[in-house]
Amino acid sequence: MGIKMKKIILDCDPGHDDAIALLLAWGNPEIELLAVTTVVGNQTLDKVTRNALAVARIANITGVPFAAGCSRPLVRNIEVAADIHGESGLDGPRLPDPTLTLDARHAIDVIIDTVMAHPPGSVTLVPTGGLTNIAMAVRKEPRIAERVKEVVLMGGGYHVGNWSAVAEFNIKIDPEAAHIVFNERWPLTMVGLDLTHQALATPQVCQRIAAIDSAPATFVGELLQFFGQMYRQAQGFDAPPVHDPCAVAYVIDPSVMTVRKVPIDIELTGTLTLGMTVADFRFPAPQDCHTQVAMTLDQDKFWGLVVDALERIG
Repeated sequence: MGIKMKKIILDCDPGHDDAIALLLAWGNPEIELLAVTTVVGNQTLDKVTRNALAVARIANITGVPFAAGCSRPLVRNIEVAADIHGESGLDGPRLPDPTLTLDARHAIDVIIDTVMAHPPGSVTLVPTGGLTNIAMAVRKEPRIAERVKEVVLMGGGYHVGNWSAVAEFNIKIDPEAAHIVFNERWPLTMVGLDLTHQALATPQVCQRIAAIDSAPATFVGELLQFFGQMYRQAQGFDAPPVHDPCAVAYVIDPSVMTVRKVPIDIELTGTLTLGMTVADFRFPAPQDCHTQVAMTLDQDKFWGLVVDALERIG
């Protein structure tokens, strides 16, 4: 027997960086991708689901159930990020027609069934979009809260916002769902903007990816080109931050980032602060603190994982 595989469910809303997160999860030999679930977010549910299936075809992902989930947030109206991800949610490359068929089940049932079918403490949830599906799943089947190994999510920020002055997109679009997920008793790692803004796809990184010279690597190059233009226009970044693969990278190798235990809660009633991930750094974290935040990224190690996964897929 080789290494013990790390079992994950990737809950996503592709999305340029979600697509790269999916490729990293599929291409890394330590990850066993149990299921891919989609949720409204960067674009409408139909669009992000089609995008997930298109990425599956590009990377030749087989034997993994793909399931569509919630088409709107729990309480709020739908907000999408067309100014970053374009009309399709994955603008830039030409997307192939999907060949996989969707699982007949709703994503929340796929999440519940998968967690309940595996031994306690063996499945990690990796949400890289809004938290609607995860919140619905734990409300429908509360037993998953103690069976899940941990939740490693891309979202939030302890000092940084992007969808408002203090709130990050994934949390802000469904703060009620985030409130449910952050207040469950499972261990939770928040890989927020403070960390992901260090994961920049610089020209050197893009050159490394281009050098792989495979169809999936070319696809990622085209993604990064479009994503980079949009980020320059919308947020003034020289090189785009590739948020979502950071959460997958942490599951593969926790030494890729430093983390700190800190209590976190979600602001639901602030006029200016709705969706803020409020991290309380005033005191040492209490013994029973189940939440932690990612702080600094080992950029070489991170991009090494992405490049390695693309080489393996290629």
